[in-house]
Amino acid sequence: MLAPVTTNTTLDDRISAVRQFNRFYTRQIGVLREGLLHTPHTLTESRVIFELANRADLTASDLGRELGLDGGYLSRILARLEQQGLLDKVRAENDGRQRLLRLTAEGQNAFAVLNQRSREEVSEMLGDLSEEDQQRLLKAMITIEGIFNKGLKFSEPFILRSHEPGDMGWVTHRHGVLYAQQYGWDERFEALVAQIVSDFINNFNPARERCWIAEMDGEIVGSVFVVQYSETVAKLRLLLVEPKARGIGLGKRLVNECIRFAKRVGYQKMILWTNSILVEARHIYTRAGFKLIAEEAHHSYGHDLVGETWELEL
Repeated sequence: MLAPVTTNTTLDDRISAVRQFNRFYTRQIGVLREGLLHTPHTLTESRVIFELANRADLTASDLGRELGLDGGYLSRILARLEQQGLLDKVRAENDGRQRLLRLTAEGQNAFAVLNQRSREEVSEMLGDLSEEDQQRLLKAMITIEGIFNKGLKFSEPFILRSHEPGDMGWVTHRHGVLYAQQYGWDERFEALVAQIVSDFINNFNPARERCWIAEMDGEIVGSVFVVQYSETVAKLRLLLVEPKARGIGLGKRLVNECIRFAKRVGYQKMILWTNSILVEARHIYTRAGFKLIAEEAHHSYGHDLVGETWELEL
């Protein structure tokens, strides 16, 4: 068990505590075994398979950036997976110089095995804990992730973190200001956003819901939410990217994080509601694989609009 860390402990004491926790957790989740989750795949191979199953149109450069892997090391892993028939490289339609990485049918089967066994192991681990301890564990994990996300140096000019006190006020304010400036929507839209974020905070289920806040140079520049719509359906809400942060892939990254999270916690479908006038957001949703399934004219926020429902099978 970790010794208590207080303001009086030395740096060496804190380093020892972190290393002890690392040893404990790697043993707990079994990453030191020869094959992860009793499969033939190493931890790194499994991470590559997970990323390719959950992300579309990745190049080797994208994957290396996402996983923080050396290019030569990643190249050897990709070659091994390709030799095993788990991976294909296909030319990008819009740029013949680019090769996109995609799992084969056999690769998808390998992912299904890894995914199912991972869910079973985590379910078994959580099953030994009380409801109170499960909530404490999840909140502690969110805290750790948020702290390290702030400190890590990503290749992108932005970082993503979990929500903190004060963030919901920013989300409401910036939605109100930007949509008034860009589309002329009145304060009733700001009121709607305020209700959505209020419901999120009052009913927050950390096991099934998440908010990401994007920062660039210490300033908040974007946000997005995943909320539980039903046991099997997640809803993406309130995607926002500040004008100064557009064109650098932030909107795509926020949506991809939502999709990855929804898949990881076991949702089968993701839905969202938007308006046809929001062209840039609709482009991001299309690139992520969402399909437009319904349209309905309505008068809201002082304007005649066309509302749209989109969905993505996970």
